[in-house]
Order: sequence, then structure tokens, then C-alpha cells
Amino acid sequence: MLKTLSTVKITWVGAGSMAEAMIRGLVDGRKAPGENLSAINRSNAEQLAEFRDRYGIFTANDPEASDRYIREADILVLAMKPKDAAVALRRLRYQVDGRQQIVSVIAGLSIATIQSLLGRPLAIARTMPNTSSTIGLGATGISFSREMDEPSRDLILQMFKSFGEVAQVDEEQLDIVTGVSGSGPAYVYYLMEAMIEGGIRGGLTAEAARRLTVQTVLGAAQMVIATEENPGELRRKVTSPGGTTQAAIETLDSCHFAEGVTSAVLRAAERAREMGAELARSAQES
Repeated sequence: MLKTLSTVKITWVGAGSMAEAMIRGLVDGRKAPGENLSAINRSNAEQLAEFRDRYGIFTANDPEASDRYIREADILVLAMKPKDAAVALRRLRYQVDGRQQIVSVIAGLSIATIQSLLGRPLAIARTMPNTSSTIGLGATGISFSREMDEPSRDLILQMFKSFGEVAQVDEEQLDIVTGVSGSGPAYVYYLMEAMIEGGIRGGLTAEAARRLTVQTVLGAAQMVIATEENPGELRRKVTSPGGTTQAAIETLDSCHFAEGVTSAVLRAAERAREMGAELARSAQES
């Protein structure tokens, strides 16, 4: 029988913000029924209760129920915190049987390290989504282990496409995906914070500054999509010589704005690699 998002059982191991973004994207987008979804963790019962009440999914933090949801899953999503990954995956090696498709959303955790911690070369999809998946506007980079067959790849791609854009990349490129889109929403929020503060300092109410900032960022993103033009070209078109926008851009340049953002992207990618190396060392020590 052909597996589809509407029929497979998916279990998240870890119930943090990324797990919620994916669950909400699937449930609110009516791509998967809540009764086929489950989330487990070992400590945060309150968070699990919120997931159960809000999205109509199954949850558990006791060993017996957690083990059942893991064993029944067609897709098992690794969504625990990186610092907890090594211990959790060593525990999972006795619960996965090779039938499940394993999907990781953990920054820096390589396919080889996952397979090492699980004790055998299982089919793995390593991904880097972002929290905009919550509203169906996510951006996800994804790569697959050689053990994953084509139907399984298609199903997992379908899952991530149901709540945003997906780029299939070589695994070594996933760290820079982390820097660009995984951490990227935070850069935009940081920019928006500063724009709102500038509006308030200039005399706008906080509400007016917020509304104008939000609409400006939304409109700019939509302009890039609608015109299919390079953002740099769109910027040049609205920057009149000697005008207000040129004055603002010159001020940003004096603060090394572009260099700072580029450096932030590269530093996030570097940190992902560092985290991956730490996890790999932990796996070797086990």
C-alpha cells in the first residue's frame, strides 16, 4: 500500500518549538490528521498537554507509552535538544527496528553520527527547517542517506513541502543552510526590532511603528517574489541619489550592516559545525 501523509504515523521525539512548528503546519494545513501524530519527551508534561489539547495529537512522557509510539511510527522525527541527542539516540537504538524512516531536525548532527549512535546504518533524512513552518512559510534544507529509498524520500519531501519551501542539498551544505534560513528568521526579527525602535524614537506610537514595520518587511519579501528581481536591484531602484533612502543606506554601511549580516550567517554555520563535532566526539566516547 502506498504511504501518504494522510495515512502514515509520525512521532516526534522531543516537544520543543521546532516540533510544534511542524505539527501545527501539518494539522492546520490539513495535511495529516492529528490522530496519526504523536510527540514524546521525558520531562515537560505541561508542554505535551498543550500539544495534545491544541492539535489533537497523542503525547506521552512515560516509558511504556513512549516506546509504543516509537515502535508504531512510520516516520520518527528526532527533535530533541542537541545536548540531549547522544543519550537519547543511544536509548533509541533498542527501539527502532529499521522499518521507520528517521528524520533529524537537530542542528549540526550528521547522518554518520546518527547512524553511529543508533548502532547501524538506518535510513536517515537530515533536515534544517525553520519556525516559519508553523504558518506554512517554512524554509527547509534536506539531505538523505544512501539507505533511504526513493518512495521514502518522496514522502519526506512531501511532508516538508506541506509547510514551506524545500531545497535538497548535499549534506555538507546543511550547516550553511542553518546559517541562512535555520537561524534566519531571528535576523529579520532583530532588524524589525530596530526599525520599530527607530520609529518610536522619531515620535511614532509603538503600535504605529510596529504595524508599519511589519507591513514593510512583508511587502519587501512579496516584491522579491512577485518581480523575481534580485534584492540588490530592487534596493537600487528605490534609492534615489541624495535622497532619504541613500542617507539611510550610507548610515547602515557606516555600521558595517551588510558585513555584519554576512558574518552572522557564516558564524551560525560555523557553530553548527562545532556542535556536530561535539556530538560526533560524544558518540565515539560511548
